Amino acid sequence: MDPAPVPAPPIQNDCEAESSSVWSWWPSWRPTSMSLLKTTESKILACIKNDLWARFVTLQNQDRIWTLSLTNKGTPKSAEQAPKTPLVMVHGFGGGVGLWIRNLDALSRSRTVYAFDLLGFGRSSRPHFPSDAAKAEEQFVNSIEQWRQAVGLETMILLGHSLGGYLATSYAIQHPSRVSHLILVDPWGFPERSKPEVEQSQGAEVVKRPSIPRWVKAIASVVSLFNPLAVIRAAGPWGPGLVNRFRPDFKRKFEDLFDDDTMTQYIYHCNAQTPSGEVGFRAMSETLGWAKRPMLQRVHLLPPSMPVTMLYGARSWVDSSSGDRAAEIRGKAHTRVLLINEASHHVYADQPDDFNRVVENICKSVD
Repeated sequence: MDPAPVPAPPIQNDCEAESSSVWSWWPSWRPTSMSLLKTTESKILACIKNDLWARFVTLQNQDRIWTLSLTNKGTPKSAEQAPKTPLVMVHGFGGGVGLWIRNLDALSRSRTVYAFDLLGFGRSSRPHFPSDAAKAEEQFVNSIEQWRQAVGLETMILLGHSLGGYLATSYAIQHPSRVSHLILVDPWGFPERSKPEVEQSQGAEVVKRPSIPRWVKAIASVVSLFNPLAVIRAAGPWGPGLVNRFRPDFKRKFEDLFDDDTMTQYIYHCNAQTPSGEVGFRAMSETLGWAKRPMLQRVHLLPPSMPVTMLYGARSWVDSSSGDRAAEIRGKAHTRVLLINEASHHVYADQPDDFNRVVENICKSVD
């Protein structure tokens, strides 16, 4: 009888070089490093029960993508049974593979699951991104395709959250033969920038503006002048406390797994490093986080027969009407829009059981 699988530690070449940029003195001011990010992430991944392989995948240009792959070797398979289409999970802005900790075991019970840190985020390489929106998007998408080639996947069920949903859609448009089903979770960047609604009131025009959460407006005020997460780095030793204060929800979402600041520390270390992916995001976005190249303008380029499921948190600040509009554009035969009750933007962490059940059912519909 085989021993119970133990989560595999990160393998070879698991070291990072500090940035040689003009900001290289900042590590002494900021209480962070790639080593601390690795340590915090390892604590999170220790919760995984299925077989885990964690490693860097090197791309053609020598950038490296930090990658997890999970399998359940306890599931019996017949010799004639073809391997099931793998599920590939792409995190959102400022995130990393550790945020999927409530989902990885459940979703890898019957098929291989891959999760990776987007180029410029988490533990992946942090290269220069161009300031042009189309070129920045292309750099992200090219890295995903190079990653697929390096891992050796023919097809995949591609799931993306927030920014990851935007990039997953762009990838599916450019490489449709590689995507068996596209799952978009509270995707960023779909709607066009709203124009103020104008009403007549006693002869005067009254402008009604879309409702935007205060924290989004606060971030937007920073984005307009600096990289989106510059405030975390500029806060130096107060950075971790800043994350705890302004994003206490991350601690609450995972409080049954960790009774300390593990998750907020993870978010801090992911985003206190040298900015890279957020530079690309800034190039792709404009004031208040609207996409410069809204995906609703391109969603018709997806193959009509490609199944697309759009999952939204019923309490999210992301408007699910973009999903309804995408379904109208593509045709509702191959596009579904679902709401997860009691969930906000981080659907996968707010209601993990419902999220996992929906995603598992989608995967079963593929094979």
